[in-house]
Amino acid sequence: MASPTERIPFRRALISVSDKTGVVELARGLQEHGVEIWSTGGSAALLRRHGIAVVDVSDITGFPEIMDGRVKTLHPKIHGGLLGRIDTDAAVMAEHGIAPIDLLVVNLYPFAATVARADCRFDEAVENIDIGGPAMLRAAAKNHARVTTVVDPGEYPAVIEALAVGGTTLPQRRAFAAAAFAHCAGYDGRVAEYLGARAADPGAPEEFAPTLHLSLHRAEALRYGENPHQRAALYLERPILPGSIGAAHFLQGKTLSFNNIADADAALACVRAFDEPACVIVKHANPCGVAVAASLSDAYEHAFACDPVSAFGGIIAFNRPLDGDTARVLIERQFVEVVVAPAYHDRALAALASKPNVRVLEVGPMQSSGPGLDVKRIAGGLLVQDADRDELTPQALKVVTQREPSAQEMADLLFAWRVAMYVKSNAIVYAHAGRTVGIGAGQMSRVVSAEIAGWKARAANLAVAGAVLASDAFFPFRDGIDAAAKVGIRAVVQPGGSMRDKEVIEAADEHGIAMVFTGVRHFRH
Repeated sequence: MASPTERIPFRRALISVSDKTGVVELARGLQEHGVEIWSTGGSAALLRRHGIAVVDVSDITGFPEIMDGRVKTLHPKIHGGLLGRIDTDAAVMAEHGIAPIDLLVVNLYPFAATVARADCRFDEAVENIDIGGPAMLRAAAKNHARVTTVVDPGEYPAVIEALAVGGTTLPQRRAFAAAAFAHCAGYDGRVAEYLGARAADPGAPEEFAPTLHLSLHRAEALRYGENPHQRAALYLERPILPGSIGAAHFLQGKTLSFNNIADADAALACVRAFDEPACVIVKHANPCGVAVAASLSDAYEHAFACDPVSAFGGIIAFNRPLDGDTARVLIERQFVEVVVAPAYHDRALAALASKPNVRVLEVGPMQSSGPGLDVKRIAGGLLVQDADRDELTPQALKVVTQREPSAQEMADLLFAWRVAMYVKSNAIVYAHAGRTVGIGAGQMSRVVSAEIAGWKARAANLAVAGAVLASDAFFPFRDGIDAAAKVGIRAVVQPGGSMRDKEVIEAADEHGIAMVFTGVRHFRH
């Protein structure tokens, strides 16, 4: 085996790629350094169009591509060239006329992109299962003592650099090999999920496949986890979801911690739920203040006023580009760990720069997270569910009391309901005029959550009288409504569905409270 520092040069490369990003530039660099290039099908045609000399694999194997390209690289002269070991296999390779391949550049048929299309037919999906590509990748990666294996166009610059210094080292080839096996594992997992869900009937797939394969890539190692004695790292899916914390540009500040990332994600999830200019302040994964307004500055003022004590050291998210005046007030008023926004005005960045330890994240255009799965780790496995969505409209609400909500109350009910979706259950949200005035979170008793929301409002000198209440789940007894009436709540939104809905509704009628049912629960444990 080669020593860790010894470089193995590229004499011969095989290029066969589906994603042709950057491949011409790579091949041109190889050609300039005298590397012989073998290729197949569309890759070979593309390289020739750009004046790059290419040897067809069929000329090497003496066998044409057959079966519409299903068979082209599955041949001993290809796999022997990839698997042949230094010294050990030299004689047998010479005997059979097998030339060593030093560099393999392969990425696979676009299976995931194909099956993601709404109009994808089952037979089309099957034809996009790559066979020769994974076989070559596995062969080359196994033989990384000699062969460099590249699957990602993002790795091409490293290959070009290696050309200039005489080749790759063993640690480099080992890292490339690991990436290749990870690429194949993710690919095979996606195929297994697709076929498994359609085993009984391709036209009627199961909601959840028999197996789940998560392919995540380490983005960075973190200083520690939730607590200093816990090790931690951040892993991300590929492609990275646009508009997410994982895709954010880090503009300034100290390194993000485990808790920073978790809280920033919670803040972003909540703030992007609103169409109007919005501000969300999160502390320990729960919103402690949320507001919408005509301007970001007003939204921030109202969100901060809900719970100034908890806002200290919090994470603040906006759904509009952050302006200079709002940034200046924020920085002068409070200690903040992380600021999240789609973009920043120059004056905002200048204001934030006065506090160099504040982490500033730019996430780009706001967008929903899209369809996906929500995953929770348990000992020995995972709990998997559809991601929770909020698609409630005024038309979907059912008024169950004698009094109907006013137009303002209805707007506040929809706002409070949206906030409650992002509060740990049991969740109670008091809101008025597009702002939270009290939030009760994470209690074993819904009544206690309501009491905490009221206590928070009083502590912040915010009036509850005339506000609305949102509950993430039904009221099991009338006591929650009686407590709400005592503090002046005028309207309530809740899922309904309790065995005691009748007595809860009667309690609301006794107090002149308007109540609407959503028919949807938003637990967030």
